[in-house]
Amino acid sequence: MPHSRSLPRPNDAGRNRSNSSFTRFYRLTRLLLHIVYGCVGVAVIFPFFHHQRRLRAIKGWSRQILRILHLRLTIRGSLPPDHAPTLIVSNHVSWLDICVLASVTPVRFVAKSDVRGWPLVGSLVSGAGTIFIERGNPLDTVRTNRAIVQALTRGEYVAMFPEGTSTDGTEIKPFHASLFQPAVEAVARVVVVVLRYVNPDGSVNLDASYAGERSLWESFRLVVACRSLHAELIFAASIDVSARTRADIARAAECAAADALQLPRPGRKAGTVVGPPGTTPTTSSPLDSPCPVQSRRAPAPGPTLSSGRR
Repeated sequence: MPHSRSLPRPNDAGRNRSNSSFTRFYRLTRLLLHIVYGCVGVAVIFPFFHHQRRLRAIKGWSRQILRILHLRLTIRGSLPPDHAPTLIVSNHVSWLDICVLASVTPVRFVAKSDVRGWPLVGSLVSGAGTIFIERGNPLDTVRTNRAIVQALTRGEYVAMFPEGTSTDGTEIKPFHASLFQPAVEAVARVVVVVLRYVNPDGSVNLDASYAGERSLWESFRLVVACRSLHAELIFAASIDVSARTRADIARAAECAAADALQLPRPGRKAGTVVGPPGTTPTTSSPLDSPCPVQSRRAPAPGPTLSSGRR
């Protein structure tokens, strides 16, 4: 059953209005042309760019995607100011997550090998230096971990989605502990960020998700149909990996993500009252500390360090 049938939709007053057919066609055409432009760029121009210039080009390209879609991005918090080896982990809701993260900071992504087969997008992310994981292949896992460790020790920011799949934004799935092994080997801190897409009334925007039985093409069409998009990126926690196992790190990261979004931690039942809403997570909190009540509405906005249309 598609996930969209099992969840209540926002009421009509709070739902995102749809664009006209002309606007949908215009935005979809611009989106596809911009992806083609990116593919040509990584194939023809990137070989002549040094690493930092490539990262700047990817950041600019990603910001243009947000402009095309009229996506307003609010950022709360920031990366630690120093340049220590950093693994960024995030919940995964949409293909837009990559553009949102890349528009904020230069980052190298880790993705499942299936993405290479996506039309246009596969060529684009491959040329942008994405590190691919081939699931179920232990030998490839060793290669992938080595590539991530090397990138971290060079001072690159590496980002991944440790749930291993995407959701509709109303839950956090368990983080795969094995994906945190490179952070342990490189002694890299783990920065937890969370993403969510909301409607004008603060309810979760289910049309922004790329999950369940929804195809990539259908996801594109739903996104361009939204008259306005609002994404929130929250820096939830920074975890010191010293003297911690990868399983401990994964549990701490998934709990920080769930708490920041006021969602149940993986393994808890939805709607269980275990603490006051709006509780702020910290990396020093014990893993069995109270978790806020699940809410399908975003909490009241807090201090915004950076916002505006990208």
